[in-house]
Amino acid sequence: MTPQNIVIGGLAGAMPPLLGWTAVTGQVEGHALLLVLIIFAWTPPHFWALAIHRKEEYAKAGIPMLPVTHGNKYTELHILLYTLMLLAVSLLPFVTGMSGVIYLVGALALGLRFLQYAVRLLRGDDRRVALNTFKYSITYLMALFVVLLVDHFVFF
Repeated sequence: MTPQNIVIGGLAGAMPPLLGWTAVTGQVEGHALLLVLIIFAWTPPHFWALAIHRKEEYAKAGIPMLPVTHGNKYTELHILLYTLMLLAVSLLPFVTGMSGVIYLVGALALGLRFLQYAVRLLRGDDRRVALNTFKYSITYLMALFVVLLVDHFVFF
């Protein structure tokens, strides 16, 4: 998967929340776009962590994933940078009034844990850490949206 494919895949993967929101409300709203932005920012660190773990397989298949084309350290740095961006983006639902304190606490806890994985990955260059980062990224996204739902039903 090339960086362009990740961007396109990230947009495609982010569409269900936007489509669902639009189907329920009948309009595209800024809060729905925040959900798209969260998934969009989440996609690169998610896929690149897996790409580090499977680097040899991607190289053998001739698939130009970032670790294959630019190396693990470069990829790990970009995982860290995108994770920082994701942490900031994930706070926007609270900042814009879309969610409350429950979401804020959950987003911070989940995001800081993701950041911890990204830092460990950058420091250690270990394929197991890459796989664990990938696995956590799946848990992160699911838990973030669960916290958003819980916050919504508690405060609204």
